[in-house]
Amino acid sequence: MKDKQIEKLIKEESARSKKVINLIASENYVSRDVLQALGSELTNKYAEGYPHKRYYAGNSVTDKVEDLAKARALKLFKLSPNSWAVNVQALSGSPANVAVYLALVPTGGKIMGMSLDHGGHLTHGHKVSITGKFWKQVPYGVDKKTEVINYEEISKIALEHKPDIIVAGFTAYPRKIDFKKFREIADSVGAYLLVDMSHLGGLVAGGVYPSPFPYADVVMTTVHKTLRGPRSALIFSKKDSRNIDILIDKAIFPGMQGGPHLNQIAAVAVALGEAATPAFKIYAKQIIANAKELSASLAGLGWRIVSGGTDSHLILVDTWMDGKGIGGKDATDVLEKNDIIVNKNTIPFDTRSPMDPSGIRIGTPAETTRGKKEKDMKKIAEKIDVILRKEMSKKK
Repeated sequence: MKDKQIEKLIKEESARSKKVINLIASENYVSRDVLQALGSELTNKYAEGYPHKRYYAGNSVTDKVEDLAKARALKLFKLSPNSWAVNVQALSGSPANVAVYLALVPTGGKIMGMSLDHGGHLTHGHKVSITGKFWKQVPYGVDKKTEVINYEEISKIALEHKPDIIVAGFTAYPRKIDFKKFREIADSVGAYLLVDMSHLGGLVAGGVYPSPFPYADVVMTTVHKTLRGPRSALIFSKKDSRNIDILIDKAIFPGMQGGPHLNQIAAVAVALGEAATPAFKIYAKQIIANAKELSASLAGLGWRIVSGGTDSHLILVDTWMDGKGIGGKDATDVLEKNDIIVNKNTIPFDTRSPMDPSGIRIGTPAETTRGKKEKDMKKIAEKIDVILRKEMSKKK
């Protein structure tokens, strides 16, 4: 590379990432093939519009790329192109969710989504997000005692507020989601059901987590988490008389974006091809096995695990434990000094600030990609325990 400053920084990041234990639940490591597609000549081509309906000439090859990405996305999740459509142009998960709302929810309408501090995402209608400025959030959360979703309570909230769309899917909720119950709740109030499976896409593709497709109107997933692809998003929409797919396509272009990033779409296609292999199913199974072992090991060492465990790739750890432990920020900082990377995270009914919450969020996709197994998770839990307790002893 001629630009030595950038080359040096890339090398620094490569070295940093190799020396740490990466437990960020939303991160992963892509293959060389994905990186090659991202850095390909497809970067150069402008392809505003959709395949075979472009506003620029010279797109005979890029049309094939986008068509291939869409075909692989549908095939991976066992969807018929007669019943489902998929948009592969969204640049990431947040704009993808905004596009869904633009397509289906009138300005000022109601988005029913999980509260941010209970595990929801900013784009599920939180007030600091554009989704909370253009639309009104109807929040729901978890049960205070069990720290899991209470579907009867969600049903009551929906019946009271009559939302236009209900969002099922989270950024920090470790348990399985009952998509059938969400469908029943949405039907009871005439709402669309959007499943945001950004964190779960690879687990669903690998057959180790329930599929939302039999129940949802729209399914959105990012590609860069458990799907182990580039930063991007897919929006699947059910084909029926409501023309959801057409409305979403129009919301992405010309509603929000111009020309799609074809290099990114090609990299998505590569990742989807990799996710369709038998090896990926083994990988997805190992992600959950590792998360369960890490959760159990930390619990055995005296740390409180929110909701008592995990059914997925992520774990919420209450490090504060009513003042007997350590704050989430201090925990994150001291772990990073010891080359373990996590993120501070609020826990349900947290009394501390989001900038220094009561917990941390831990995930296993990245280290599973590196070949870690259950025995390694036990050692990681022990290392985390030693580091945090040593820090706690300094503060006494």
